[in-house]
Amino acid sequence: MKDAKSPSLGLSILPTLALIAFLAIGVLALKTSPHIPLMLGCVVAACCSLRLGHSWDDVLKACVNGISLAMPAILILMAVGILIGSWVASGVVPLLVSYGLNLLSPSFFLVAACCITSIVAFSTGSSWSTAGTIGVALVGVGQGLGIDSAMVAGAIVSGAYFGDKLSPLSDTTNLASGVVGVPLFEHIRHMLYTTIPSMLIALLLYAFIGHGSTDAASDAKVAELLAALDEQFRLSPWLLLAPASVLALIAFRVPALPSMLGGAFAGAAIGLTTQDIGLSSMFEAMQSGYVSTSGNAQIDELLSRGGLESMFWTIGLIICAMAFGGIMERAGMLNRIANAVLSFATSSGKLVSSTLATCIGMNIVAPDQYLAIVVPGRMYRSAFAKSGLAAKNLSRCLEDSGTLFSPLVPWNSCGAFMMGALGVSPWLYLPYAFLNLLCPLISAIYGFTGFSMEKTAESSGDEAER
Repeated sequence: MKDAKSPSLGLSILPTLALIAFLAIGVLALKTSPHIPLMLGCVVAACCSLRLGHSWDDVLKACVNGISLAMPAILILMAVGILIGSWVASGVVPLLVSYGLNLLSPSFFLVAACCITSIVAFSTGSSWSTAGTIGVALVGVGQGLGIDSAMVAGAIVSGAYFGDKLSPLSDTTNLASGVVGVPLFEHIRHMLYTTIPSMLIALLLYAFIGHGSTDAASDAKVAELLAALDEQFRLSPWLLLAPASVLALIAFRVPALPSMLGGAFAGAAIGLTTQDIGLSSMFEAMQSGYVSTSGNAQIDELLSRGGLESMFWTIGLIICAMAFGGIMERAGMLNRIANAVLSFATSSGKLVSSTLATCIGMNIVAPDQYLAIVVPGRMYRSAFAKSGLAAKNLSRCLEDSGTLFSPLVPWNSCGAFMMGALGVSPWLYLPYAFLNLLCPLISAIYGFTGFSMEKTAESSGDEAER
């Protein structure tokens, strides 16, 4: 490690280009899973690291350190798999689906899904908890109404990240303000300039595409699904105690992992007392997932899901991706690329755009939203100060792209989580995650126009003197 050289820009970019090429060939051309392309990217990154003088022990330690950053996410993902299996077997998810089919219509379902998840995420401060509980039920309702699951997942992701982004309980919101040194509520207020317009446009778009879905499901089809659910499960309002327990735990600031496990075991306990299912079958559902045998093809497809084992594919994806990011960070290649980007930031607009692009790039190359917030936050802090821009402009940029772009990358821990919880690939829901796509764009426009780009007190004073 002591004899390792600093990487050149060309060598730093090489693993990233190789990773993009491997993913393009494997995922887009060959239609395979991204795991092997990611592993090949790790090989290229490791070879570059060795060429710089790092030992194999350094490379291995970098992989382990990178993976260790994702362990909290992996544990939560495992808990969500158990929760989904428990909630389906106990009738919680079928009950929520039944309520949704009775109350919601295809024409405004996407708008309602986005609003419901935004309220829950704002109340809990967690997009993951929202998607892993309410989001699971909403996907089922959407399928029952005949709406494309990619559209439903996009609306859920938009709503969940809107609420998460503006919640004072959110870890990423606190992280972004803390890294830059901006008071929390000042940071949240400044985000309203980009987040509210993005959400309003997103809701209009959901209303528009939802209007085209009004003929997708007939009353007879919905009635058939409701009858199948009533026949297979004893649906009772008492089942709502399971999701209520999760929301209560999160409201009392209990961390996500114990909250999810608590909700899973609460659902199992309620299911054992209300459904015709034994303890062995309940454990099997929590381990391998629930298998529906109602005879209704759509119900069986909808409810045959969940379980700890259902998350192993996603967990493997996270491990491969984080190993690549760990090597890139430890070898200094990420910092070299970031510094090269910073050299082009010669105006406020370019500085904002560079920050947004760096956050997006970090989500892709070092696939974790926390790194996508912390690294650019530390890197651009002095640049914003030198440009006379208030620090809250930077903290807003970190959220507009670092937080919001993370669920759009399949191998990012956030994208992998959403895929595991909602059962829809980020590649499919990305075009419908309108809030997540619009926020970085609006933020970049503000950077070039100067709208809402507040100056520092010193800069404002200098301008007044001139």
